[in-house]
Amino acid sequence: MVLDTGSELSWLHCTKPSTSTSIFDHAKSSSYSALPCSSPVCTTQTQDLTVPATCDKKANLCHVAVSYADGSSLDGNLAQETFGFGSTRRPATAFGCMDSSSSTTPEEDAKTTGLMGMNRGRLSFTNQMGLTKFSYCISGSDSTGVLVLGDARLPSLPPLKYTPLVTKLDRLPYWDRFAYTVQFQGIRVGSVMLPIPASAFVPDHSGAGQTILDSGTQFTFLLAPVYNILKTEFTKQTKSVLTVDPGFVFQTAMDLCFRVGSTKLDFSKLPTVSLMFAGVELTVSGQKLLYHVPGRGADQKYCFTFGNSELAGVEMFIVGNLHQQNVWMEYDIAQAKVGFANDVKCNQASQLLGSRL
Repeated sequence: MVLDTGSELSWLHCTKPSTSTSIFDHAKSSSYSALPCSSPVCTTQTQDLTVPATCDKKANLCHVAVSYADGSSLDGNLAQETFGFGSTRRPATAFGCMDSSSSTTPEEDAKTTGLMGMNRGRLSFTNQMGLTKFSYCISGSDSTGVLVLGDARLPSLPPLKYTPLVTKLDRLPYWDRFAYTVQFQGIRVGSVMLPIPASAFVPDHSGAGQTILDSGTQFTFLLAPVYNILKTEFTKQTKSVLTVDPGFVFQTAMDLCFRVGSTKLDFSKLPTVSLMFAGVELTVSGQKLLYHVPGRGADQKYCFTFGNSELAGVEMFIVGNLHQQNVWMEYDIAQAKVGFANDVKCNQASQLLGSRL
């Protein structure tokens, strides 16, 4: 399953898509039950979902639909099942049993059976499991990593630095009340602190300008005024190493791309980009700064892994999973804080725990 700190509803494919995705066959489970329209879970607990549940009157089933920033979408029915982890068993856990889907990246999506919604909403996996803390570490080398539900006591972990979670209970048009929100304070490129006013990181009266940690989004997105300053400085510091391709834009929002010939790119010559939050820094360096656009031939394209939020159609700062790779991330819900440890070898942490993400 995909671990997604940016969404609420967990779901599984219950009907085989055209790709080779594995499915959850609920017909073989004695503890599975589809939820009718009249279920209190359907009528009240789904109100926090981005798209509220509806009633499929023909089948008398609670219908749910989800869509994501990358353009993919799914729909199906809300159901309950017993989920077990170790000795912990949680009966009547609500999730989406999805029948149809549309994907912009079918090859990637074919590798997973579903999604684990880990935000702070009522139906999130985190909330239903009663978790007060969880951690994860995403490997940079492949799809392996580690997920710890509860307290992670690993002696090999470096000390974590914490930043407080920002909570707003008001219902604002552009504010996600259930996201893991932190206070963005600045960006440094190499030794240069970018001249960004503090006000650029403060959400406005509508909630636009929120900064969230989202493991379900691949890249990091910044509001246009901040993005443009970073783009200018990164281009300036890499002009002797990289050649800008001004006409190439990747996935609509990544408009700083480079032409790289047949010579191998030396990532060590790129400056480190440090994202500064209250009390912590998240460092982005080397291969995490550039994404190799799929394609062959002499004219290879690499794009800067920071995108323009406004071109992506979102009014927030989003720290995606690529920039969380090889960073130990701890979400302490009880203490309302998030811990970071940079430069952790996540593939080794996975071996240490004998778990895989």
